[in-house]
Amino acid sequence: MSYRLLRPLLFLAESEQAHAWALEALRRIERLGSGTLHRAGALAPLLSTLRGGADALPPETPVELLGLRFPNRVGLAAGFDKDATCVDGLGGLGFGFIEVGTVTPRPQSGQPKPRVFRLAAAEALINRMGFPNDGAARVAERLMRRKYSGIVGANIGKNADTPLERAVDDYVACLEMLYAVVDYVAVNISSPNTAGLRDLQDAERLAPILAALLECRERLEKRSSRHVPLLVKLSPDLSDAALAACTNLLRSSGIDGVIATNSTVSRQYVSGLPNANEAGGLSGAPLRHLSLHVVRQLRQRLGPKFPIIGVGGIHNAQTATEMRVAGADLVQVYTALVYEGPRIVTDLRRALALAPPKPVAAAF
Repeated sequence: MSYRLLRPLLFLAESEQAHAWALEALRRIERLGSGTLHRAGALAPLLSTLRGGADALPPETPVELLGLRFPNRVGLAAGFDKDATCVDGLGGLGFGFIEVGTVTPRPQSGQPKPRVFRLAAAEALINRMGFPNDGAARVAERLMRRKYSGIVGANIGKNADTPLERAVDDYVACLEMLYAVVDYVAVNISSPNTAGLRDLQDAERLAPILAALLECRERLEKRSSRHVPLLVKLSPDLSDAALAACTNLLRSSGIDGVIATNSTVSRQYVSGLPNANEAGGLSGAPLRHLSLHVVRQLRQRLGPKFPIIGVGGIHNAQTATEMRVAGADLVQVYTALVYEGPRIVTDLRRALALAPPKPVAAAF
């Protein structure tokens, strides 16, 4: 059954419940894939249908970035598989990298339900999840058992009951627990759904957090003889001045890369739609212009070689290419997977393989 036929049935359910069903379906396919059916090749037609004819992809050149080798440029953004319960199943959809989380040191339940809302007319979601997750220790255990051979990153945050002045302790604790089982770590200081979290994007508050994480990484690197890149995930709602200050810090701190952007509190492009007044972060197609603006600014300020992962508003081949032209080395999707289904991965991979953009010149 194609996703176009399945989606109306999924959309009859509450958003978070439908999401849970989708993950469970992928886990079931994953379990089949590890058994007799997979060895007999019987799953190949099913996986090909889910991916939208991935066998017809043009040749793709792996991407060398952050000291890592990405099989392709299309990744899954944090938030879809918060607890790393479905990495192998999601990997079967053709992603070049998967980011799990957001993960906090201690398990927490997040905000009260309902907390995810569809804005179907705009191909958007609003969520106020508040980092529900099983905690870094359990996520690390699951990641240790994964079979997916692509790149896996972990998005880390602070527990809701941790005061902002102690946030650094939570980020360091997450890094220590996940370091051995991930390929990179994304520092989430930009979710609108944990009270005060976005205040940490202020350069004066962010500097000591990054310094502590870099110091911790140095210790872990010496102990393990492996280097795990650190990236910072930024908000699309930063003013140009705040973004400039943040960019200066990123460039001087030794951080390896940046992810742009998280969800937005703006309702500029969805005003008047059902559910548009729900509190939380807006993701999906309406985020496109905000995210592109931030990525362009980052590329101009950081120069041509600083790694940038672009996310937000990517929902078809055109918008993925726009993000690359704006300066993103890699792209991520989340909401597009909800509305377009698994074939979006193949569509984006095909677009980025066929139409590599010209390099973006730095402004300095």
